[in-house]
Amino acid sequence: MNERVDGVKSEEKRHNCQDSKLKFNWKEWVIDPADHFYYIWLQVMIVPVVYNGVIIILRTCFTAIALNLLPVWLTLDYLSDLMYAADMIITLHTGYLDQGILIKDLTQLRKRYLHSKHFLWDLASLLPTDFLYFAVGIEIPLVRINRLLRIPRFSEALDRMETRTSYPNTFRLTKLMIYIFVLMHWNACLYFALSNFIGFGSDPWVYPNISDPEFASERRQYFYCFWFSTEIFTTVGDTPRPEREEEYLFMIADLLIAVLVFASIVGNVGNVITSLRDRDNVFFPNHELVKAYLRSHHISKELRQRIDDWYQHLHINKKIMRENEILQQLPVHMRTEIAVSVHLPTLSKVTIFQSCEKSLLEELVLKLTPQVFSPGEYVCRKGDVGHEMYIIKEGKLAVVADDGVTEFAVLSAGNFFGEISILNIKGNKSGNRRTANIRSIGHSDLFSLSKENLTDVLSEFPAAKRHLEEKGRQILIKMGMLEVGGEVEEVEAEKVETKIQRLESNVEALQTKLARLMVELESSNRRMQARVEQLELQAVALQTQTSDDAQEGGEGRDEGVGRECEWEREEAEGEEDSDIKMKEQGHDDNVFKEGDGESTKSSKEETERAVEGDQCGLKESDSLEKATEDAGEETENKEDDERPGKGDGAEIETGDGKGEKGEEAESEEEITHAEGQEKQPDKEAQ
Repeated sequence: MNERVDGVKSEEKRHNCQDSKLKFNWKEWVIDPADHFYYIWLQVMIVPVVYNGVIIILRTCFTAIALNLLPVWLTLDYLSDLMYAADMIITLHTGYLDQGILIKDLTQLRKRYLHSKHFLWDLASLLPTDFLYFAVGIEIPLVRINRLLRIPRFSEALDRMETRTSYPNTFRLTKLMIYIFVLMHWNACLYFALSNFIGFGSDPWVYPNISDPEFASERRQYFYCFWFSTEIFTTVGDTPRPEREEEYLFMIADLLIAVLVFASIVGNVGNVITSLRDRDNVFFPNHELVKAYLRSHHISKELRQRIDDWYQHLHINKKIMRENEILQQLPVHMRTEIAVSVHLPTLSKVTIFQSCEKSLLEELVLKLTPQVFSPGEYVCRKGDVGHEMYIIKEGKLAVVADDGVTEFAVLSAGNFFGEISILNIKGNKSGNRRTANIRSIGHSDLFSLSKENLTDVLSEFPAAKRHLEEKGRQILIKMGMLEVGGEVEEVEAEKVETKIQRLESNVEALQTKLARLMVELESSNRRMQARVEQLELQAVALQTQTSDDAQEGGEGRDEGVGRECEWEREEAEGEEDSDIKMKEQGHDDNVFKEGDGESTKSSKEETERAVEGDQCGLKESDSLEKATEDAGEETENKEDDERPGKGDGAEIETGDGKGEKGEEAESEEEITHAEGQEKQPDKEAQ
């Protein structure tokens, strides 16, 4: 059964491989320009480009070399042409980035490539100019000069190599030397062609006569011309004096090119040296400045020797002290990944960090600062204020007594110390003071983590903070350095502080709600004022209409008022029965006045009730419509009752029970004012 199962599995794998091969479609094949395959292909394309750039001019100028190895040259020519054609196909299937997204649509890729200048240059480099051999002869390969149009591909390959190499300065110098050698090669070939045009051996400047066996070999011809070109470009000056105009022009052009070559060499070498010096200055502290400072302040020879040894140790062992400045230009996530790969193994060995979250460790690795201590140097002393904790990366340190001789323990790589003084553990007898003397036995590499950085990180991870404090308490309990009573008091004080903070937060929340309610109240007041103004306009319109109606029946009302006034005077001057009538009349007048006042007050009270109802959450429309209806009823009552002693006030007096109060407040002065009531109906109508 096992054999059958294995056979079935192998058949399934074979079928899956065949299906994957069948599914792969060359027409839909797209290359990522950032992929490794594209990088390798660019390196392969260096070969045909360099071949055409070097061999075409060589075969054109040195005819003997071209004819002796003609089959080899033709084979290499057409192999390079095939590679050119394959490069066009790969370029057609190479994607590009549009707003950070890789475009893989072949239609868009084809359209972009065929409408670009790059396609025209590639097409021109593959034109079949070899047919010109039939016209000019096979010994003139200059007809293939269009193959040099692929030189931009060569530059692209070198740029990709420079970004990937770990030694960019060395690569830049090598690239410069390659350019200079190619330039010397072309100059040597042109010198030999010019000598052939003028005549070999016709003067000391041209190439010697090839009939001489010493200068007849092809190898000697090329080496002599290359040596002559090197002498010109290096500006040695030990070259024969030209005698013809062609020779002078050639030398002038070569000397001008030599000046540019020399300047480029000097400039590139200077840039390389400067970059190397800048790298050293970033990697290591500037020792020369420190030396000058020590000399100017007359520091003792012993201390200067210790500082020199410390610098020497850094340079010999390549200890980098300024990691943050080196990686400053990288994005934060890349810096985190680099720091994790470099420092996380060391940080994970620390006991108090072993069970912490990985995100906490990633935050901490960015805060670590490397430090190097010399032999015999104290890292910390007992009683010092602790501002950082230390993690041992490499080396050994001793815990010594106050005498500096007795050793209690030896700490090695992975150990840590100084964490108790920066955790602020409640009840710690030593506070933030160091509890031991730590001295470096040899050269020790440590990582320091400051108290501020640890506090900032732990503020975002409260669970990890409690965990670290609990572990610190356990260590202090073992050492007998923890006060339990003091810890309880501090915990209670912390609880009180927590309650106070909670109350303050509640007060702030209530203040926020109160401010919101005040804003809403102001908004409702504004809306109410607008509504009241609208009602006032409606009331003015109603009063105008009422005044018009009052003017129509004004004469009858005046006569009635006059007769009423005469009757009141007669009753005031009469006998005992008239006193009773005067009291009744005064009672009616008082009721009239009180009723009129109460009518006015009732309308105002209705408006105030409407405003209060809006503030209490009632609807504005209901309260205001009610006030409008009451005002309308009061106006109708005033229009219907033409008698001066009756009106709205009488009705309100009956409903509200305010007539008795009016009688009690009545006086004899109100009777004398009865004469002024003649104009009262007109005012009521208005």
